[in-house]
Amino acid sequence: MKKLYTAKATATGGREGSVSTEDGVIDFNLSVPKGMGGKGGDGANPEQFFASAYAACFGGALQAIAGKKKQDLGDFSVSASISFCEDPEGGFMLHAVIDSYLPTLNVEQGEDLINQAHEICPFSKATRDNIDVTLNLMLDE
Repeated sequence: MKKLYTAKATATGGREGSVSTEDGVIDFNLSVPKGMGGKGGDGANPEQFFASAYAACFGGALQAIAGKKKQDLGDFSVSASISFCEDPEGGFMLHAVIDSYLPTLNVEQGEDLINQAHEICPFSKATRDNIDVTLNLMLDE
C-alpha cells in the first residue's frame, strides 16, 4: 500500500481535555455533551470530528466516482450524523447516517453513485461491519 498522506493528532485529558494536530491546523478544547452526562460547554467532541471527516471524505468519494462517470454533481452536499449509543452489554458503539444531496442526478443515478462511493470511501471501509451506516439520497420536494 502506497501511503499518500498521514495526519497526526494528539488528545490530552480525554473527552474533557483538548485535541490538536501536529501542524496546528486543528486545536480545540473538548467537552462532554449533556446528553452523555457531561457539562456541555463550548468544546468540541469526537463525534463532531468524526461526522465532519466522514461527510468530507464521502463527498470526495462521490466526486471521484462522478468524475469517472462524467457526471456533474452541481451544488451537492453530504451530511453525516454520528450517534454515540449504548449497546445491550453496557458498552458503547456508534451509528452513522450519511445524507447525500445530489441535485443534478435522478434517483437511479444518485443511488448508484452513493452505493459506489460507499465502496471506495476510506471512512466507509473503516466502519464496514463495525458500525451501522445508513445511506440516504436526499431529494427536492
